[in-house]
Amino acid sequence: MDTHSATAVVKPEEVAARPRELVENKPRRQPPYHVVLWNDEDHSYEYVIAMLMELFAYPPEKGFQMAKEVDTQGRVILLTTTLEHAELKRDQVHAYGKDGLIARCKGAMWATIEPAA
Repeated sequence: MDTHSATAVVKPEEVAARPRELVENKPRRQPPYHVVLWNDEDHSYEYVIAMLMELFAYPPEKGFQMAKEVDTQGRVILLTTTLEHAELKRDQVHAYGKDGLIARCKGAMWATIEPAA
């Protein structure tokens, strides 16, 4: 027998308890949620790109792609995350302010959260 190897002695009651402990201590994943940006005619591509760069740290190219998608499809998923983080990001979109390039703009764009499928 190799004297340098450590062998653990496991008691029967420890073996019986392990499966339950593993299940109880396993972290539960939070269900994912989408942050959805909705199209309107009161915000420019420049506004959307700047907002996505500032709030989501997206590069300009990704911001443009998302601005184009919201314009052509009516909506775009900005982010998929936990419910708490999704609520924060939605609220940041709502607080971003109006588009200074469009005179008729009255305020920020509209975003919602929805469960991810």
